[in-house]
Amino acid sequence: MAELNCQFVRPDRLLYEGPVKSLVLVTHSGELGVWPGHAPEICSLGDGVVRLHMLDKDGGDTRKVVISGGYAEINERGVIILADHARETNDIEPDVVRQTREAAFDARDKIPEGDHRRTYYDNKINWCNLLLKTAAENGQA
Repeated sequence: MAELNCQFVRPDRLLYEGPVKSLVLVTHSGELGVWPGHAPEICSLGDGVVRLHMLDKDGGDTRKVVISGGYAEINERGVIILADHARETNDIEPDVVRQTREAAFDARDKIPEGDHRRTYYDNKINWCNLLLKTAAENGQA
């Protein structure tokens, strides 16, 4: 059976490295399925859930990772995913995410309107909202 080598990286660590049967990326223009033999491509990643379909010998399950932004490179050796933000869907703690979001709101609101530093907190709030939405869809809320 053909397989892809997948390397999934987020800024602070390697999230996954190994073979997969196939995967589905989330891009700004929709989902992109990748199987062995896929044409070389570089794509910009959007917000949503990337699905890694594991090999049958590795259990055949699907690993789901919520991401926000980044890039993926597909080449003859496999796929490299460089995500701006990434977390496995089964690793979301809604209460912690809510606390983080509230702290980001508080910090942002202390910065004057029009100050570019507010963007950092806006991005953090959007990431928390995406995590909470994903957790609710998975019955974790």
